[in-house]
Amino acid sequence: MSIIINRKAFHDYFIEEKLEAGLALEGWEVKAIRSGRANIKESYVIIRNGEVFVFGMHITPLQETSTHIRPDPIRTRKLLLRANQINRLIGCVERAGYTLLPLDLHFQRGRIKAEIGLAKGKKLHDKREAEKERDWNREKARLIRQLA
Repeated sequence: MSIIINRKAFHDYFIEEKLEAGLALEGWEVKAIRSGRANIKESYVIIRNGEVFVFGMHITPLQETSTHIRPDPIRTRKLLLRANQINRLIGCVERAGYTLLPLDLHFQRGRIKAEIGLAKGKKLHDKREAEKERDWNREKARLIRQLA
């Protein structure tokens, strides 16, 4: 069950591969994400010292649950991946020029997981072509509905 989807990532990048990663979260963050108060639109993933972190993910704290602590809404959060996955990602990002992006947050067996994507940037003409194809598919569906 998806909580948040990063639609901007699908518009700006070609997603080559998707991976599922766990998130190291605090209690107030889990409660805020469950209530839908997270934003991953401007976030990105970085590999540092053999560990994977997500930067720029904004989680707005709930007033009721965050009274005894000082929450930091845009703190750096660690992604939990296996060592062989991290090594493969390091190779792709450093050698092949890929980018790592969070694509969505979702629940899996009661835990909050992040789907990250290995992506290459789109050029302007690629974005225009994708928009034309989307418009054509919409028009095609409209014509089929009219005929039926």
